[in-house]
Amino acid sequence: MGEPIEIAVHLPRTQLGHAQEMELEQSILNYFQERTRKYERDLREHFLNGWRYLAIGLPLLCICLLSSQLAASALGHGAIARVVEESLIIVGWVANWKPIETFLYGWWPILRTRNLFRQLSCAEVRIIADHPPDAGGVVPTP
Repeated sequence: MGEPIEIAVHLPRTQLGHAQEMELEQSILNYFQERTRKYERDLREHFLNGWRYLAIGLPLLCICLLSSQLAASALGHGAIARVVEESLIIVGWVANWKPIETFLYGWWPILRTRNLFRQLSCAEVRIIADHPPDAGGVVPTP
């Protein structure tokens, strides 16, 4: 997961009480926890859709491959027969492009985002009171 993350929220001193009343630290962590859950749901839905795509693509591939063989035997060995054969094979494989893309590549960005929000949901949140600038615009040091 990497190094621990610290979230620093700088607020004017006058807003510290309001931030404590609203439990700002916990609200920030709750937000990231909810985002983590959202991306976990997205990941599950992504794979569920992948299985649906596969349930359509594989039977279609089988039908196209069988049809290609039937076309070869019915049409002979001419150029038209070859075009029909190859076209059916291509259609079968193109129908499987989406499930292949889903299972090989599509889930990585969702996983990375989920892991980022998971890490942020475990961060240490600190509320820092900023000093108001004096008349000269210089922030006093404590």
